[in-house]
Amino acid sequence: MTKKVLITGGTGFVGYHLAKKFLSKGWEVTSLSKTKPKKEKLLPKINYIFADISKKNSLKKKLKKNFNFVINLAGYVDHKNKKKTISSHYIGCKNIAELFLNKKLQKFIQIGSSVEYGKLKSPHKENFTIKRSYSYYGFAKLSCTKLLLSYYKKYNFPATIVRPYLLYGPRQDINRLIPIVIYNAMLDKSFDCSNGTQYRDFLYIDDFVEALLKVLKNKKTTGEIINIGSGKPILVKKIILKICNFLQLGNPLFGKIKLRKDEVKYLYPDLNKAKKLINWKAKTSIDLGLKKTINYFRKNVR
Repeated sequence: MTKKVLITGGTGFVGYHLAKKFLSKGWEVTSLSKTKPKKEKLLPKINYIFADISKKNSLKKKLKKNFNFVINLAGYVDHKNKKKTISSHYIGCKNIAELFLNKKLQKFIQIGSSVEYGKLKSPHKENFTIKRSYSYYGFAKLSCTKLLLSYYKKYNFPATIVRPYLLYGPRQDINRLIPIVIYNAMLDKSFDCSNGTQYRDFLYIDDFVEALLKVLKNKKTTGEIINIGSGKPILVKKIILKICNFLQLGNPLFGKIKLRKDEVKYLYPDLNKAKKLINWKAKTSIDLGLKKTINYFRKNVR
């Protein structure tokens, strides 16, 4: 039978790539979002539904059909606004989950975040309880994790929490580090940067999509938290220089932007659980991933 999947936040960067993959497998894909997709993220054969997930009554009216899988990517992008961040991420997650509590879902995947670990030392392991995060966004995501795992224990709700590290790739909006640097370098601009001494784990989007497919198919992932990353942390400064070297353009001005007081210098995961539980590891090297992303921006972004 045809698999039916609901992607909340399906018009975004990750949602687009997931939907495209599911369509290629012949699945029936429904996207739920607050706004219409941009032209470059519009896909044929997708059922687009528009609603605010923080408003439960409107959700009930829009979501009447059954699904095999639900993947929750939805949430307010600007994390500085406390009310909107908590409402869209936590209240929205709660509303979506409760709509499916008594339905026969095979899997509910909550896309969590590496910032849920707060200031805990890297590499981050999943097998402990985190008491608090250090941002509105981290607090909201951590609250979602605790809520869903309580639903799993109490109602046998098939929830899995997937915590990706820094995702990148074609069609990402120019509000993230790698697209910002590519865009400025393509214009051969001088642009302000931090000193770049932070270590981060960057994961190419195709590898993340493959990891999620493995999570969906594996019953042992239910009730689990799983880190997903490349496993190869790299200096932010090195990433910026790689992009400029590939393009032979751009002039990064390191040290012009001060690091935030709450900036975590080392942010990368322990991936043993992903290897053991779903037999997954990243395949795309940082050089290949950057080249693919740069080629997309060269052809499509002006």
